Amino acid sequence: MRKLPIPIALLALAAVACGGGAGDEPAGQASASSGGDAAAAAKPLEGVSIEVAAKWTGDEQSNFEQVLKAFQDKTGASVTYASTGEDTGAYLGPRIQGGNPPDIAILPQPGLVQQYADENALKPLSAEVQAQIDQNYTPYWKDLGSANGQVYGVLVKAAHKSLIWYRQSAFDDAGAQPATSWDDLIGKTAQTLSDSGIAPFALCGASGWTLTDLFENVYLSSAGPENYDKLSKHEIPWTDPTVTTALEKMAQIFGKKEFMLGGSSGALQTDFPTCVTQVYGQKKAAMVIEADFVAASATQSGAKIGEDAKIMPFPKVGDTEPVVLGGDVAVALKDSKGAQALLEFLASKEGGEIWAKLPGYLSPNRNVSPDNYPDDLTKQLAQTIISAGESVRYDMSDLAPSAFGGTDGKGEWKQLQDFLRNPSDVKGAQEKLEADAAKAFKK
Repeated sequence: MRKLPIPIALLALAAVACGGGAGDEPAGQASASSGGDAAAAAKPLEGVSIEVAAKWTGDEQSNFEQVLKAFQDKTGASVTYASTGEDTGAYLGPRIQGGNPPDIAILPQPGLVQQYADENALKPLSAEVQAQIDQNYTPYWKDLGSANGQVYGVLVKAAHKSLIWYRQSAFDDAGAQPATSWDDLIGKTAQTLSDSGIAPFALCGASGWTLTDLFENVYLSSAGPENYDKLSKHEIPWTDPTVTTALEKMAQIFGKKEFMLGGSSGALQTDFPTCVTQVYGQKKAAMVIEADFVAASATQSGAKIGEDAKIMPFPKVGDTEPVVLGGDVAVALKDSKGAQALLEFLASKEGGEIWAKLPGYLSPNRNVSPDNYPDDLTKQLAQTIISAGESVRYDMSDLAPSAFGGTDGKGEWKQLQDFLRNPSDVKGAQEKLEADAAKAFKK
């Protein structure tokens, strides 16, 4: 691993090269000049200010600021953090239009990379940043941060969405075991729990995005990564037989009222994170299907992670072990002196390892060893990302136009909620999904 990112090293060399000739100076001046060049080499971005904007607050912000401090200590740059709040676009839009954007923005959805690229608001990544991406990320992640053939973004933080959380005490009482396949999940684990008198699943159906997460895992596993990519770009329709298969698998849960706490109507009235509370606080159900961030709500319900609150990888439905990630993409909005250097640091193994030692973080960087993480659960999650290799995929609904994949009461959220309400009508659900997708992708 290089001690300094390439742009920083070049700046240091330039500082040395620009010094006066030692033979033309008195010895004392030459000595002082050499000392100044050494200082410049040690802190090549001294006096450079960088502003970074992201949505994180609280512990997430505090942890990220520790990563920024490591960069500042190394380079001498002064980095300030600005929180965008949940609506990143509403924060960035006026600043971009006013000609005063932050140097770097961290976007919560890859779709925003394309949007801002179309607005000519992004600066292409330097060759040095791209070299770090090529070294540390799969080609899929590079493509995800690209638009119109140009690389603009670095995926710096991931959320692992291919998990089923379970309550160990409920499994012990029922004699149930974690499932390794979808058929085991439905035919053994869930059935055993149901027979013992406990609802197997608390579904957060009032939060439509949780149903898209479930679909994405089932679809990636049953249809495979190539079809996943095609459907995410609407290159195949939602009436495709691969979608039929995935919805039929989901109906194996949706069609059994005893499998869901409160049946379908109860699931549709339960939001996230209430479903987590139902499992760990109220102890009314045994499992919740959602991402690594369930840990925070489970802890608030009094569960101890790794003891009563445990995880199983989302079981295989088909040939692919599903690993679906959400995540945040860092982009440069200014051609500032330090922006590319900071992006290179964030894309590097070194930057990822510093961040990985802090709680609540997962790196999509394949060269960040799981040994860096502070607890066994996070190490386990990190290893699944590395093991999945080229099969890892980004949250499909976040790749779609927001009118289809990200709007409450519309598009995919609404149609999957309607399918939860009536899981016998697979064909009807597909036709409605396709009609909404066709409309959204035309815009």
